[in-house]
Amino acid sequence: MTVERIMSKNPLYVKDTDLMTHARQVMRDHFLRGVPVVNDSMKVSGILTDGDVLKIRATKSNVTVEGYVKETPMITPEMEILKAARLMLDAAQHRVPVVSGVDRQLVGIISDADILATIKPTKKSPLYIEEIMMTDVTTCYPDDSITKVWHQMLEHDYTGIPVVSHTNETIGMVTRRDIIKAGYARVGEVDGRSAKAGDAPKVEKVMSTPMYTLPPEASVKEAIDKILQYDIGRIAVASNKKLLGIVSRSALVSACLTGTGF
Repeated sequence: MTVERIMSKNPLYVKDTDLMTHARQVMRDHFLRGVPVVNDSMKVSGILTDGDVLKIRATKSNVTVEGYVKETPMITPEMEILKAARLMLDAAQHRVPVVSGVDRQLVGIISDADILATIKPTKKSPLYIEEIMMTDVTTCYPDDSITKVWHQMLEHDYTGIPVVSHTNETIGMVTRRDIIKAGYARVGEVDGRSAKAGDAPKVEKVMSTPMYTLPPEASVKEAIDKILQYDIGRIAVASNKKLLGIVSRSALVSACLTGTGF
């Protein structure tokens, strides 16, 4: 199957000359994790991610998108889905523009969710999510400041951080999308004035609840189904409400590529 079968056509985009404040508004209004960047000729120059948007702190700025564009792999409508999946994993990108060959005209966009909805685990794929989960997980508390979490996301390029109680019981998840949607993407510095961590809103104000969890013995397919059902970027692995690890979309895509040659 080719990318053309699953890509979204006529995607929203921004131009490299647009202001970052405009791009931030587009992503916030449409809850996007990434948006293609084009020039005046509609040639794709790369992608702007929600992580890039979080780096802009001022309410007004003359900074343009051009300085924040990330290069993307060249994915065309005719490409096999498994090959596109491998290119996205290698580039560590969750959404990638689809372009029309060498002229790189924007024709669509593909996400890791699109891929997970199409591919399946192979006979050589890991059976259980405990085999692919990440156990070294950064967590936060509901009474932590968004400022603290914001800096952790920027420093480590996290898209989401689990929220746990002070006894390590799972509560919820705070994501880049939550922060942007709530209008706190500028937290840490507002209109040029420094903000103290203690004055910033708390994580409990923006976090998503409940935290969707699966036991470590759940299958890779179960995790894929749940992530697609709830349209989430990661699923927590827990036992008796205690957090054990995290399984991301990327880890699931990688598991499904095992034994395929890609």
